[in-house]
Amino acid sequence: MASTATAGGRTRGAALLVLASIVSVQCGAALATTLFDEIGAAGAVFLRAGFGALVLLGLTRGAVLRVREWPHRDVILLGVAVAAVNLFFYAALDRLPLGITVTLEFVGPLGVAIAASHRRRDLVWALLAAIGIVLLSDGSGSEGVDALGVALALTAGAFWAAYIVLSDRVGDLAPGAGGATMAAVISALLVAPLGLAQGGGEILTPTHLAIGAAIGVLSTAVPYVFEIEALRRITRAVFGVLMSLEPAVAAAIGFLALSQNLDALEVLAITFVVIASAGALRSAAAPPRD
Repeated sequence: MASTATAGGRTRGAALLVLASIVSVQCGAALATTLFDEIGAAGAVFLRAGFGALVLLGLTRGAVLRVREWPHRDVILLGVAVAAVNLFFYAALDRLPLGITVTLEFVGPLGVAIAASHRRRDLVWALLAAIGIVLLSDGSGSEGVDALGVALALTAGAFWAAYIVLSDRVGDLAPGAGGATMAAVISALLVAPLGLAQGGGEILTPTHLAIGAAIGVLSTAVPYVFEIEALRRITRAVFGVLMSLEPAVAAAIGFLALSQNLDALEVLAITFVVIASAGALRSAAAPPRD
């Protein structure tokens, strides 16, 4: 009885950590939108990437600098994927509400989960997600959805899928936080030219640097610490299902922090994607019965 209660407490604690991680990431994204008018989306990405890399180097105490796998193809590709996810996501966020952007981007992990499952019933999750995406993509005929923003968000999702696949490969080369840190550093170097070109000297103002540091902490440091601790208490399957709440949390943060209202159809579409993501992630992690 005591062990069951302890296990339940650990699970609840882990769920709260995952939720806090999601809220932190989305708050970081919301904060980043305040920089778009001054330094552009690419400038905001550069600040996030730069400070995020510094945070991870600090958390790992620079041990990653001694890893021999830096030149490995998969490590470099992972850095490219991280840079592309953030660039396309922030570009989409400059055109779409936070909740819609995150929901469209979530096709990445959703697609990976469905591809990994090989169950016929997962076609139901794919169909449900597709309906939600079509609704958000203005397929229903509603007005006000930016077509380029939709394309950018879906492209970010494709690179997120690549990030997931590459993370597994790099994890075998550099266990622990090594792969994530290397990817963050490579990403920062890759986005630097575009970010500096778009943001110019405005990037170096104290206010923008302070906001960039806050974004790096919210989007990198807090999620890293909380998710590592959560994964010590729950399985990756449960973790994945909890992460499927991200589109809904993003919509809530967009409403509360950015006054981004969603109509009933958009809320329904996001709900479809959340349900589909939870179902697909849970199914992909379950052992096959046939």
